[in-house]
Parts: sequence; C-alpha cells; structure tokens
Amino acid sequence: MWKWLIGGLAVVLLVVAGAVGYFAWRYYSPEPPDVPFVMADEGLEDPDEPWRRHVIDFAELEHEYPLSREDRMKITPDRLRALSQEQVDQIYGRLPAGPIPDGVFHGGLFFPKGEEEYSRLGELVGGILGRKVDIATSKLEFFASRLWKGKVFDRDNLVLRNLVDDREFLEELIGDDAAELETIEVERLGFLSWVLPTRTTWLLFPAKLYCGQSLLDGRRESIIIDYAYNDDLTDLYHDNPDNLVGRKGMRIRDEIRMVRPGFYLGRAYLNRVFALNFTLYDPRVAEAQEDAFLVGDSVGADCWPEAEQLSASAE
Repeated sequence: MWKWLIGGLAVVLLVVAGAVGYFAWRYYSPEPPDVPFVMADEGLEDPDEPWRRHVIDFAELEHEYPLSREDRMKITPDRLRALSQEQVDQIYGRLPAGPIPDGVFHGGLFFPKGEEEYSRLGELVGGILGRKVDIATSKLEFFASRLWKGKVFDRDNLVLRNLVDDREFLEELIGDDAAELETIEVERLGFLSWVLPTRTTWLLFPAKLYCGQSLLDGRRESIIIDYAYNDDLTDLYHDNPDNLVGRKGMRIRDEIRMVRPGFYLGRAYLNRVFALNFTLYDPRVAEAQEDAFLVGDSVGADCWPEAEQLSASAE
C-alpha cells in the first residue's frame, strides 16, 4: 500500500511541477539586466519601418558603453529573455570568447524578440499574420526547450554532444534504434532536484569545437560549434538522427561567448542565417570562479585576441 501511495504522490508532484513550469515559462516576465545599451531610437533608421535596422558599430559601442565584470554578473538566462534582439546582440558583441568549456552545461533557448511584444519574425511580417507567426514561434520555442537540455563538452578532444530529453520524440524519429543511443545521468537544477536529483538524457548531434570568426562581430573570435562534418566523428556519430544537423541537413553552426565563468551566451545559425539565441550554464564552474572573476583575475581564454594577450602578459 505504501508503494502505491508513494508512487501516486510522485505522479502528482510531477504533474504539478510540469504545470507550474509551463505557466512560469509562458507568463513569467523577468526584469531586464541593468546594463548600458545604445538607446532604442538610435538603433533604427526609421521608427515607422522597424525592419530597417541600423548596423551597430560594435567597436564604438564597446568604447562608449563598456560592460564591466559587475555588469556581466547582472546578466542571467532569464533576464536575457526580457531584452530585444538588438540588446542581446549588443551584449554578445561586447563579450570575450572565454575558455572552451568542459563537462555538462545546462541549456536554455529563446527566439529573437522584436522591439514590441512580437517576436522578431512576427514583427517583420506584421499585422494579423505577424501575430499568428508570433504565436507559432512561441509554441515552437516551448517545444524546443522541452526537447533540448544543453551540451556536454569534451575540451581535450574539442568535440561536444547535445543533451536530448524526450524519449517519445526519439522513438518516433528513429524507431527501435533509439535503444542503442548513449545516455547520461544529468543533475537537475531548480526545486525538483530534491525529489528527482538526476534525469536520464540522450547524447546526440556531435559537433567539432574550435575558435573562429563570429558571424555577428568579427572583431574578436567566438567558440564555434560546427556540425558540418560531424560524420567524421565516427565514435560519436549515428547517421540517424545526427545527419539532421550536418551539411546534408539543416547545416547548423553555433557560436558562443562567455558572459561570466560557467555562463555562455550562444547564437545558432541555419545555413548561415541566424535562427535563435541559447544559454549554457554550469553552476559548479560559476560558484568556483565567481569571486576570482569579480576581483579581476583571469579565468582563462583560448581564442583571439584574449589568448594572445594572456600569452604576452605571461612572458
């Protein structure tokens, strides 16, 4: 009898947690981070035609509105969602690449947001149709956030794989072969962690890691996550479904820069067209290096020009 009661209670907790999580995701509106930006009216060529964007001079932006380490500590994954895409771009353009991550990083994603309540895509379309596009984008964002849970980095071998957390989706996609895919136990974050401290996720979609030029801002490098030739990673690659993201599929290319230790802001491109923003967070790295970061100590760097500056200062 006790087993039935405990099992029933666990089901109730999961249902309640799922409902709370959905409404929190859908209706919670965090405050934007209190960091400097170019004013909104400076970011448009014509306020009556918001699709005609002013091209940001990131060098001038960083000179006039530098992001201090204290500013970067104010930025959180939730607060980034409260910003327009132009503001997210301005944050990304002022960040260093930082060190190539290692280990499990929890992920979150959000689609480009326009100046008003529309998504960027809905804003571009405009009118009633734009509103319908905005609703569709919101649903897609929610679905994608349920499916994708983050990335696992292998710094030594310069590769990564993605955490996928939807067994039903995988079984529908690849059938019985889903049982052959590698899984990993990942620690949960948030209030459910005390009930269910870990969850099983699948390791899919391998990619290569290297430093390379950002598609947004070429003044400094980003850490590139490249799926183009993931079939070269024979020990990690499964043709179905890993080919979906490679050069024969959606041609995905990600890039990331470090907001602060343990926290990266990323941009995903499909065939070199910007698609969405994402965040990566490792609480253990954040806790271990936060104090050193705030007092100005180096937390490492691998990409140009920060890596060159570190090498020069060590000579």
